[in-house]
Amino acid sequence: MSRWWNNVGLANNLNFARDRLVECFAAVAVADEHPLSNCRKGLTKVNMLIVIIDDVYDIYGTLDELELLTDAVRRWDINAVEDLPGYRKLCFLALYNSVNELAYDTLKETRENVIPYLTKAWYDSCKAFLQEAKWSHNKITPRVEEYLNNGWISISGHVMLIHAYFLSSPSMRKEELESLEHCHDLLRLPSMIFHLTNDLATSSAELERGEATNSIWCYMQEMGVSELEARQYVIKRIDTTWKKLNKYLVNDSTFNQSFVNRVHSLIIDPVSLEPCLDGGSLT
Repeated sequence: MSRWWNNVGLANNLNFARDRLVECFAAVAVADEHPLSNCRKGLTKVNMLIVIIDDVYDIYGTLDELELLTDAVRRWDINAVEDLPGYRKLCFLALYNSVNELAYDTLKETRENVIPYLTKAWYDSCKAFLQEAKWSHNKITPRVEEYLNNGWISISGHVMLIHAYFLSSPSMRKEELESLEHCHDLLRLPSMIFHLTNDLATSSAELERGEATNSIWCYMQEMGVSELEARQYVIKRIDTTWKKLNKYLVNDSTFNQSFVNRVHSLIIDPVSLEPCLDGGSLT
């Protein structure tokens, strides 16, 4: 994995690129069985790309530049790189080459062209990143439902899960592929839980300084309530979403059991409510 990261060259060419390869190898939690080593490696690559591209949208890009990058991902055309300024060329090419390589490996194993599914997932995430950048640039606090409808996508859990499906499924049924394309609740609900739990990790100090636009802050502003009440609301939303998800984890027959296990691992292993509450200074 270190060789891949060095060959991609983002760490050497982008001074803001966070070298979080070891942390991103936490993706192995989504594919912890021994036969799935290629899946673990693939998901680590995906995780690293999410971190870099999220940083570009969150901190280092102007809105005009981010519009161009989002459109390049939509087009998924190598010629789109000519329209991108500076380091955005590197970011797009790193994404383009890495995703195409993963798709090629899947094609060799399954004879299935998965490029349309992977690129749609990345484009949806980039659109969500862009929306958050616009809110930040224009100093807009969205209503909590508007924020969450965008946020479950921007957390990019669905990107991880769609890649996990193709990297770990020996065969693919039409029903499964259609459900992936339309972001089945087995993609949406765990992503929502992951996002809400991530919001709970925001410290009170960050909220007071106005550094964090998240579901807690949006709810406080929309409803005129205290931070404690907003955190309780988010915890309640997590509980409600878990109950909905559990029905799919236990009874859903849309996807193979191997993929259902991937979904369960995504939210069980990296997410624990108690540390998030500690981060929120409520305990």
